[in-house]
Amino acid sequence: MVVYQAPQMDLSNDEVDRIFRALADATRRDIVRRTLTEEASISDLAHRYDMSFAAVQKHITVLEGAGLVTKHRKGRERRIRGNPEALRTAQTLLNAYERIWQGRIDRLDAVLADN
Repeated sequence: MVVYQAPQMDLSNDEVDRIFRALADATRRDIVRRTLTEEASISDLAHRYDMSFAAVQKHITVLEGAGLVTKHRKGRERRIRGNPEALRTAQTLLNAYERIWQGRIDRLDAVLADN
């Protein structure tokens, strides 16, 4: 029998919740995708969506709070850059959940094979 062990991560439940809540929104996922390939100003991002500048700023604030993007000043602009390390963290968490379910399926298959 395989015993599941969670990955050793220094994340609180609140931090995990912030990451997945941030990624639950399609606009925020798109912002992360865009800023992983190249950094962008908030204005550049705001032009890409059918919403106000303030709404895009709120999305960025949520992403920044989850650690999925970073914001820095470059001249007069605030530039946004995706954080690949935070996405690796999310992937590690998802992989851990997948291993739990795969272990359950394997155990169920073993029980069914015995019958």
